Amino acid sequence: MFRIVMKRILDNWKSYRHRFVPWIALNLRKNERTIRQVTERSKDRLVSDEVVSETLLRLFRELLRNDVAHQGEVLRLLPASTQTRYLSPETTEGPDIGEPKGEHRPIETMLLTVGFCIERKPSSLPFAGTGVFVTRGFVHKGTTVAMYPGTIYQAYEPILFQSIRNPFVFRCIDHVLIDGNDKGISKIVYRSCSGRDRLGPFSLSDITWLTANTKNPLAVGQYVNNCSNERAANVCYQEYDVPEAFPLELRQYLPNVNYRHDTQRPLRCVVLVALRDICPGEELFSNYFTIVH
Repeated sequence: MFRIVMKRILDNWKSYRHRFVPWIALNLRKNERTIRQVTERSKDRLVSDEVVSETLLRLFRELLRNDVAHQGEVLRLLPASTQTRYLSPETTEGPDIGEPKGEHRPIETMLLTVGFCIERKPSSLPFAGTGVFVTRGFVHKGTTVAMYPGTIYQAYEPILFQSIRNPFVFRCIDHVLIDGNDKGISKIVYRSCSGRDRLGPFSLSDITWLTANTKNPLAVGQYVNNCSNERAANVCYQEYDVPEAFPLELRQYLPNVNYRHDTQRPLRCVVLVALRDICPGEELFSNYFTIVH
């Protein structure tokens, strides 16, 4: 009985450690391939924020255009010039927005828009649990591949209870934390903050990443496993602050929300950017950066 219990504990730890920040930090020097060194905080970007914004806007616009049948209340409050971006000839305009022809699932819209799609599957790493794979299409170097969803905590905000037994807390260079756990108290906190921050019919964040049917297929970045000496990184994390000019109607696809409603800074997101070309069937492996003075 004792052996069975110990085996279960060890198996859980082997899976948990791949996302447990203290374990990763203690093992960085043993595993130099997991480190991406930058000389200062402003130089951690592989691509510019403008390039990231372009990818997100292109995908989010297509996601909204493909979901126009459920966006009637939102569209009616937008200027006519903005509405025309989303209403195709196949869409019936009137008191009730009609359903467009040829509707796709979000994962298919992603494939058609950015040329690839990613999905969660059992990791190829032993005991690593769930991983993220490029299932179709081809990813070019420098492409935004995924987003790290979750509640955003500033360095001074409390996260003790949410962090207990939570392998999904991501720490940014400036000590901002993102809780990407889709279960337990973390899930409750995110739902509460997301509901608080609505602006009339406009949702300012996406809550569907907490379910099995996410409307933003990029929002699986918390399941990307850390690389190892045997599996080199093919993506890296990059911090991205959402610009004020980001369209209101597209914020419903952002999988992040601030813990406090009065946070006086742009919404922080973290994206994963391809370090090289990635072929279909490959699992995504990330690395962590360290500041070199």
